[in-house]
Amino acid sequence: MAPQAKIKRFGFAEEEPVQTKTQSEQLLDPESDHDAELQPARDAGWSGFEDEEQASDESDGSVDIKVDEEEDAAPKDEEEEELERLIFGDSAGFKAGIKSFALEPSTILHEEQQDEELDDEIDIQNIADQDLFYTDAPPPAHAGTLTASATADSEDEEDKPAWEDSDDERLVVSLASVPRLRKLRETEADDVVNGREYVRRLRKQYQRLYPTPEWAIHASGKAKRKRARASRDDESGEESASDMDVDDDDLSTQPLARLLKDADIMSRTARGSVKRRKLQPGTVDVQRLDDVSKKGPSAITSLSFHPAYPLLLSSGPSSTLSLHHINSDPPNSNPLLTSLHIKRTPLTTTTFHPSSSDSRIFLSARRRYFHIWNLATGTVEKVSRVYGHQHEQRTMEYFSLSPNGKHMALRGSSKKGGGVINVLDASTLQWVTQVRIESRGGVADFTWWGDGNGLCIAGKNGEVTEWSLREGVVGRWTDEGAVGTTIIAVGGKSGRETWIGGDRWVAVGSSSGIVNVYDRRAWLEQLPVSKNNAEHEDTNDGVPRNPKPLRVLDHITTPTSHLAFSPDGQILLMASRWKHNALRLVHLPSATVYKNWPREKTPLGRITSVAWGRPTEEDEKEGCVALLAMGSETGRVRLWEVRG
Repeated sequence: MAPQAKIKRFGFAEEEPVQTKTQSEQLLDPESDHDAELQPARDAGWSGFEDEEQASDESDGSVDIKVDEEEDAAPKDEEEEELERLIFGDSAGFKAGIKSFALEPSTILHEEQQDEELDDEIDIQNIADQDLFYTDAPPPAHAGTLTASATADSEDEEDKPAWEDSDDERLVVSLASVPRLRKLRETEADDVVNGREYVRRLRKQYQRLYPTPEWAIHASGKAKRKRARASRDDESGEESASDMDVDDDDLSTQPLARLLKDADIMSRTARGSVKRRKLQPGTVDVQRLDDVSKKGPSAITSLSFHPAYPLLLSSGPSSTLSLHHINSDPPNSNPLLTSLHIKRTPLTTTTFHPSSSDSRIFLSARRRYFHIWNLATGTVEKVSRVYGHQHEQRTMEYFSLSPNGKHMALRGSSKKGGGVINVLDASTLQWVTQVRIESRGGVADFTWWGDGNGLCIAGKNGEVTEWSLREGVVGRWTDEGAVGTTIIAVGGKSGRETWIGGDRWVAVGSSSGIVNVYDRRAWLEQLPVSKNNAEHEDTNDGVPRNPKPLRVLDHITTPTSHLAFSPDGQILLMASRWKHNALRLVHLPSATVYKNWPREKTPLGRITSVAWGRPTEEDEKEGCVALLAMGSETGRVRLWEVRG
């Protein structure tokens, strides 16, 4: 297509069109013969397409008017040429720019540095030798003061934590109005706090729930662990176990006796009389404390509180016994005092001696021997046999110490027609007597009376035997609806200390999960006639042969593995290790289950051991009724506080 013709407007006259080359003309080869033949016609002004253009003009009625651009363009003035040069440039400016980029900037900088170094070398050559060295002297006093203050200010700015906000002082938080924040209150009347105090309490609560991990302690160098082989003889000359390793936690790098003394644990006097707080049925106030231990290599199968001091003993199949100091003061809460490792001995039962004046720890496994660890002397004694009864005592994994600390009962090997319990003297470890019961399947479980003068033995067929150290069997009774009896426990005070140990409550668990709770005080009220009347002599010592339970608890659907009464007898704990969170607390004497705890999200897991402990005198004054420790299948030991 030919370029469109331009028409001058704005008052100028129109000029005659000037024809330009069409597309057909551009396609012609100027060197061809045909083009040469048409050259005269071109000179005469004929283009060869005039007929077509005229035809098109006649068809559409329009006329193309073309204007010569060269004649119409005005000459450029100096200002326009200058503007064009600045925008588009010219050849002279381009050549000048090329020359300026001939050398790279790095080359120019290198040359400048070489010049400066050369000047420095010339200057150094002219400096005297004594001027090349100098002694660093402190600045003047006034200058040092200014420098120190400026440095301190800069350090304060650098060391200031990034999470500190000045607006926290103006923030107001209500702890009582939000249920999940009530745990942050220090007193019941505590409510409104500012932002800085709110952050401090949140951090304190976090440290209670999640102690410092071991990797952080080792990385900071605050704690180191060392392992020492302990194989020394005791004072009597007998050999202690040679296959033991003692792990002393380097918490303070002190021996156990000195650590207990410095912590003011061994020097405490007897407990004062504190008014007993009475619990109400329905709801119970349970507060979680810092965990005693984290996940371990094996389950915790045995827990024991010291009868007088804030100490907790834990053990399991990992062959390690750990001793913790129960202390809720952060950051180092519930520290590990020491531990004892016995090779190839998966521990089953470990306990403190019930007497506060005796510092011995008894520990046993599925072995023909057990050990006694004396905390006062640090010696470990191994008891390998019960003389005269070795064939009846093939394993010593299940034992129990009497509450008065005088005797030790060992469950013997089961027989087809019954079971055997051997009783030893806890001081001399000599055999004293033996209990035999006629129960199909043998002994399911046994427990000492509250006064320590007898045993309550449950057979697997549901028959319960009351046995006295002095009188032997004093009574037998059958658990109602017993189906595979698994465990038995006693607790509370009946008001008659001379009758069947003075215990009021008896709880019996079964393989179906049902727990029967009996009230022995009701048995006393049903005694028919005194024994002094020979005509109505009671041959079962006043114990009914088929008593009715006070309450039948069916809240657990798997076999009952744990039953334990609190020290004051107001709470019964029942649990099963065969199901997650299978634990309930029962209020006594109403024998009703607390509904508010444990909750659905309470982290219990599979419970493998439980233990009740007495709180310190200070905790009792603050409303604490008892401490509750629970060991799980993962090796974690959790601690709870029951408040009245």
